[in-house]
Amino acid sequence: MNVRAFFLAGACAALATPCAAQERAITFDTFASTDADHTQVVRSGVNLDWSHRAEDRYQGIRLEKAWFKPLGGATTGFERAYLRYADRGGAASWSAQLGTDGHTVLGSANAALGSRWRKEAFIERDILETPRGVGDGIYYTFAGAALDVPLGERDSATLVAGAQAFTGRNVRLHLRGNYVHLVKPDWGLTAQLRTRWFHSTVPGESDYFSPRWYAEVLPVLQVRRRVGGWRLLGAAGFGAQRNAGAPWRTARYLNL
Repeated sequence: MNVRAFFLAGACAALATPCAAQERAITFDTFASTDADHTQVVRSGVNLDWSHRAEDRYQGIRLEKAWFKPLGGATTGFERAYLRYADRGGAASWSAQLGTDGHTVLGSANAALGSRWRKEAFIERDILETPRGVGDGIYYTFAGAALDVPLGERDSATLVAGAQAFTGRNVRLHLRGNYVHLVKPDWGLTAQLRTRWFHSTVPGESDYFSPRWYAEVLPVLQVRRRVGGWRLLGAAGFGAQRNAGAPWRTARYLNL
């Protein structure tokens, strides 16, 4: 997958129609993104839940249409269908969304243990957003674990380790570390330092960005607030990145 020097994403949970005391619900959502290489992605779907007791306790299906436009070229659409499930018990929670695009298994699953030191395991599988990925059917499967580390009343860190296997032979090993300082609780304003590193076992195997290794350090300011039934988020960052065979260069990030 290409490194996104500039990333713009929008996500909207637009409508919920519950009935029978939240036991059933219909929800719609749309996600759109673009990057500096003019790769555009749009996903729009409807969730039909026959059981919806809470936002993290539901059972149902999801029907989705996804459009991919790699490097500003032709747009390719895929129809997808998923079974979706989420529940919780005590300090534990788990969810899964498993389905297909008619060619292979897609989806994600995670399990988390909530505590002061929150722990989570996850796995996801999707298509690569590149010309060969979309045209030839190149997919990835990413599995890993995360640990939240409390550092004080307003400070915390998150550590993530994972492995990403691609169609072919390449396996990418990931390490990520984020430090978060709560600057203004009333505003939902945080200052963050995001770092990541990966190593590819078969670099340059296909048309996705895959050097032998890649590293990034990115300071970020983020605002997250709830207004009525909406959750609003804005984040911007400016830092540095480097990969094997190349010097340090700027890294930019924007998320709305």
